[in-house]
Amino acid sequence: MSTWDWLVVGSYIAISLGIGVFFSRRAGRSVQDYFLSNRSLPWWLIGSSMVATTFAADTPLAVTELVREEGIWKNWFWWALAISHVLAAIVFSRLWRRSGVLTDNELIELRYGGKKAAFLRGFKACYFSTLYNFIVMGWVTAAMSTVLSSFIDIPMWTAIAVCMLVAIVYSMLGGFWGVVVTDLVQFIVAMVGSVVFAVLAVDRVGGLDKLVGEVSGSHPELLQLIPGTSAPAGTWATFTVFVLVLWWSSHNADGGGYIIQRMMSARDERHAVYGTLWFALAHYVLRVWPWVVVALVSVVLLPEIGHREAYPEVMCRILPAGLRGLFVAVFLAAFMSTIDTHLNWGASYVVNDLYRRFLKKEADEKHYVRVSRIVMVMLGLIAALVAFFLKSISAAWIFVWSMGAGIGAVLILRWFWWRINAWSEIAALSTSVLMTIAILIYESARGPIEALVPMSVVLPFHGGLAFVWTSIEMPFELPLYFKALIVVGSSICVWLPVTLLTRPETEQVLDAFYRRIRPGGAWKREARRGSVLYSLVAWLGGVALVYGGMFLLGSWVLRQPVTAAWSAGLTLLGLLVLVLGMRGISRVS
Repeated sequence: MSTWDWLVVGSYIAISLGIGVFFSRRAGRSVQDYFLSNRSLPWWLIGSSMVATTFAADTPLAVTELVREEGIWKNWFWWALAISHVLAAIVFSRLWRRSGVLTDNELIELRYGGKKAAFLRGFKACYFSTLYNFIVMGWVTAAMSTVLSSFIDIPMWTAIAVCMLVAIVYSMLGGFWGVVVTDLVQFIVAMVGSVVFAVLAVDRVGGLDKLVGEVSGSHPELLQLIPGTSAPAGTWATFTVFVLVLWWSSHNADGGGYIIQRMMSARDERHAVYGTLWFALAHYVLRVWPWVVVALVSVVLLPEIGHREAYPEVMCRILPAGLRGLFVAVFLAAFMSTIDTHLNWGASYVVNDLYRRFLKKEADEKHYVRVSRIVMVMLGLIAALVAFFLKSISAAWIFVWSMGAGIGAVLILRWFWWRINAWSEIAALSTSVLMTIAILIYESARGPIEALVPMSVVLPFHGGLAFVWTSIEMPFELPLYFKALIVVGSSICVWLPVTLLTRPETEQVLDAFYRRIRPGGAWKREARRGSVLYSLVAWLGGVALVYGGMFLLGSWVLRQPVTAAWSAGLTLLGLLVLVLGMRGISRVS
């Protein structure tokens, strides 16, 4: 790092802190301002903020891990979520904006009634603001410290402390106003930086044609967008579960916490829809290929290095002095755009769904804002501690997804089926958490263990069964698709009977929810005609547009003309169907 590099990094940090200071007074007016920017944001700002938030310092590192381990197709672990993100844009963004709640957990006591709803709201707020949030912020911080340690000779603890301190200060001051404005700047900086870095990396190995040729000669399986016909059965099983199960089963099935927060901060329903659509296009079509290109370059240049360190190590090998500071700033932008969101979002749960709901119900708005700022500091400090112990970013991704893998169907159905009740959500979430912990305990058994097992023995005159203390072998890790089927299948087997065996919500609760939200679906009241069919058409068109655009750009990168031809057709067809569906929704709304 030269003096120029340090000036670039310092300037970027100063700009971020300046934005936080600038918006501090506006953010401090009320919790509506602090957590939702007073519901006044335009579509392009909330959509760009969504993209920036999901572009964290860990993302290129984790994508590199996936590509180097099994190939490009492994990214279907998150590519499959495009189906649910387009659904969220077309359907759920309208419903969330219409609900008028401050947090998605607040909807629980609008959809359900009684003490069980209050318990569920409090439990989910505590679970997602602490355990879930700490793991996510921890792996993002760990990734950032990995990048800093590659460029600067400082201990990991110091790198973590510096990163988290900057993010905490400007996030605490500016509230959601500061978050979304810095997100916009950070998205532009991070996106441009990723593209420039990919170009420099490709130039180092002699161009795209040479890169694709070398990888196809040594590791052809890494270039497959979907598993090849000769792939093992386990690979195909994993891919199938990603595409058919993952997108609807996760806790983000109807939007996801911080995505929902941005939907609810939109000026109106139209801005919520367009903002979420812009996010889906930018997230899946524009961003992925610069990361994939660098991952492939790392296979050629650094085949023996650890997967987690590959991306930053390529940066160290390629970037000259003078540019290193710029790319450290790029990673700082990616890091802070995620941390600021999780701090603000997590604090909204603690303050609105725990402190204000259960502890101090009557206080002025400035009091709750002060408490929010204190909570954000505490969340950031604990997340920094978690970061020190994380070893694999992609493994942390899988663990977090698994913890909420069985609740997605309930989250979708609660909008459209009157029979879903609070016990449905409680059963689904608790089953997912317990099954994930059980799998983790099972996998943590390394090598032979001593156990009491049944053995058949020969006794005088007859056979019998005895228990003996012996050594048995246990597998180290279950396949990912098997974990998904266990967690999701177990959850459905629990929550569906629980739903049918427990009482539905009262007519008063159901009617209040229906009148306020006006969803379609199976409700015990007048049938609501309207946009259901058009929403389905627009959803399918949007999915085709996203995947067509993603594969069209990928086919150019990977030099696959056949893929380019059919993906171009899919893109145009998807755009046409999406426009027709959206026009239909507008006519009947």
